[in-house]
Amino acid sequence: MRNLVRWDPFRWDPFREIEREMEDLSNRFSRLLTRWPFREEREGLTVQWTPSVDISESDSEFLIKAEIPEVDKKDVKVTVQDGTLTIQGERRQEKEEKGVKYHRVERTYGAFMRSFDLPDGVDEEKLRAEFKDGMLLVHLPKTEKAKTKVIDVKVE
Repeated sequence: MRNLVRWDPFRWDPFREIEREMEDLSNRFSRLLTRWPFREEREGLTVQWTPSVDISESDSEFLIKAEIPEVDKKDVKVTVQDGTLTIQGERRQEKEEKGVKYHRVERTYGAFMRSFDLPDGVDEEKLRAEFKDGMLLVHLPKTEKAKTKVIDVKVE
C-alpha cells in the first residue's frame, strides 16, 4: 500500500496546464511578429504596409477611398493599365530628433501598393483622383451604358 498515492483533484489540473501552454505559445508568437516586420515583394518593390480601403458604388461611379495618413501628395502614384488600377506610394519615417527617446514605435513606414481589377463599364478616360487630409479618393465614372436605369412598370 506504500506505492499508492491518493488522488487530489486540486493538485493537478489538465485544463490549467493547457491554458498555460496556450498563453506561452501566444506570447512566443507575439514576440516573433514584433521581431520580423511584414515585408512583401511585389513587382520589385518591397511592400511594408497596406493602407485600408473602402470601395463603394453609386449610380454614376465607383469610389475608392484609401486611408494614407502622413503621406505627401508627391509620394502617391495612381495608375491604370490593362484594366487594373494601382495605388502606390511611400510613408517616410520621421527623422530622429536629438534629445528625443522613443519608447514605442508601432506605426509602419515604407512603401505600399494596392491593386484592383476594374469592373466592366468603367470609363478609364474620365478617372480622377483627389488627395486631402490623408484620404485618397479615386473616382471611377461609369460609362453611359453601364449606368443603372430605372424603368417604371405599370401594373394593370
